[in-house]
Amino acid sequence: MAKRQSLREFQQDLTRRLTEVKASGRRSALLAVNAGPENWLLDLSEAGEIIVTPNLTPVPLTREWFRGLANVRGNLYSVVDFAAFCGEGITPMNSNTRILLIGAKHGMNTALLVSRALGLRNPEDFDTDETTIDQRPWVAGAVRDSQDRLWRKLNVRPLLADAHFLDATLDSYAT
Repeated sequence: MAKRQSLREFQQDLTRRLTEVKASGRRSALLAVNAGPENWLLDLSEAGEIIVTPNLTPVPLTREWFRGLANVRGNLYSVVDFAAFCGEGITPMNSNTRILLIGAKHGMNTALLVSRALGLRNPEDFDTDETTIDQRPWVAGAVRDSQDRLWRKLNVRPLLADAHFLDATLDSYAT
């Protein structure tokens, strides 16, 4: 029977492992998350902190995928529902939902709302998928795991610079 682990233990273990990998200087780890039906991998050096979703303050006259503002230890973060931004529908808020603080390294307090954090993965466990073509400039390719599941690689810097990502205003109110 598989060992059951509490959510708190999982978060503490993931935080500890992220800290250990960053401290060791290894750059060969990937952070795995689900955003709606899609699997995503981020280079650990690009990934920020993963936290339980705090209360979000909605912002009027913004796009559906802009979920609002979050106060994280006294700092305001804009929160983008990554699945909705990718056209996959709104992420339901539940006990698995997390926010990934991705922008602080790049001078932006930005977070992605994801369906679930899946932990660290070894890049050697994936094979490049040459058949999947994705024109979005912030998708750095696709890979498949041993179960033939497709994973897209997220390149954070181009995402943070993407004009669509930066414009959360409703079209009807844009000037």
